Amino acid sequence: MKSYCIATYRVFDEKADFHKKAQGIAVGLTVGSWTELPEAKKTTMEKHLGKVISVQVTEDGNSVRFADIEIAYPDVNFSADIPALLVTVFGKLSMDGRIRLIDLSFSEGFLAHFPGPKFGINGVRQLLNVTDRPLLMSIFKSVIGYELPELREQFLAQALGGVDLIKDDEILFDNPLTPIERRVEICMSAAEEAKQATGQSLLYAVNLTGKTSQLAKQAKLAIDAGANAILFNVLAYGFDALHELAADPDINVPIAAHPALAGAIYPSSYHGISASLLLGKLMRLAGADLVLFPSPYGSVVMPIEENMAIKDALLTADTQLAASFPVPSAGIHPGLVPLIIRDFGNDVVVNAGGGVHGHPMGAAAGGHAFRQAIDATLHGFTLEQYAEKHIELAEAIRLWGVRA
Repeated sequence: MKSYCIATYRVFDEKADFHKKAQGIAVGLTVGSWTELPEAKKTTMEKHLGKVISVQVTEDGNSVRFADIEIAYPDVNFSADIPALLVTVFGKLSMDGRIRLIDLSFSEGFLAHFPGPKFGINGVRQLLNVTDRPLLMSIFKSVIGYELPELREQFLAQALGGVDLIKDDEILFDNPLTPIERRVEICMSAAEEAKQATGQSLLYAVNLTGKTSQLAKQAKLAIDAGANAILFNVLAYGFDALHELAADPDINVPIAAHPALAGAIYPSSYHGISASLLLGKLMRLAGADLVLFPSPYGSVVMPIEENMAIKDALLTADTQLAASFPVPSAGIHPGLVPLIIRDFGNDVVVNAGGGVHGHPMGAAAGGHAFRQAIDATLHGFTLEQYAEKHIELAEAIRLWGVRA
């Protein structure tokens, strides 16, 4: 029985015969040509031939004409890895005019090679012993050029604010001032100090960088030094690099996927790969436990419908893969918490940088303000009501306001 992965494209053209276009894609990206083949050769090549599943043409009356085209690609044509699949379905085709890859469906045979997130939402919650609320993450800021004592001081201030996770900035690479092993050691010592005051455990997602061939070694060095989570710039290294890290039994910590470079791929309506596929379905397939992406509310804005499509791709139950935590990010402050919980529900990570560090009373107060905003929302209070008895939230509202 044949096994196929199915790609869905949106093709824009004012004059094209979309059915002919679809057939050209199905043949051109698989056997190359069909009608010219001898009948005897067709018999042996048929198992490699792509199939047109559907062509749905849309014309909106404003000279915008497009078609959503589904093509099935036989698994026998490519190795069981994400790079091979992407090159097959969209490598050369991505340069062929106004065409966008909007979705992929995977065969059971292909999926069998991908264990997915090692921890997922449930596993991360178990590590933190937090089951009943959204998680709170904060971000190191102004870290380039800092030495270890300054880094530890900044980490401790965040940890004392009651955050569940702290992540490196994605532009903090391994360097002589704060090498990864020493960075982990001093930050985890600060985490333990904060735990003595707050009673709360946290995860520190240290930024994994360096040559691709050395990533697994670097990850294991960090884990040996005490690291309990990893941040990874997936698109700079490739989905297969994430897959190998997530599948390695010795890399037994959650992996947070950063969306760096995604803006070069998803935002156009006419080109690239949809955000839900790039930052949702493929990140989960490759093994990300948490996935960061621009929120609909803050400083780097993604349309709400794209956010919801990413959320659905990370949380949907129609796969055996563990669900990944959605982490809407960029420009988040406490006044946005009700919107985040309204749109994403309980299984979300509230992620803030300036919203923690920019609090008038300091980073610890910034963390407290977020936790208070989460508590208020979950218990049915408005932020303004809750702020009457919580000074940290009151100060945050005074500075940033509340988004309705």
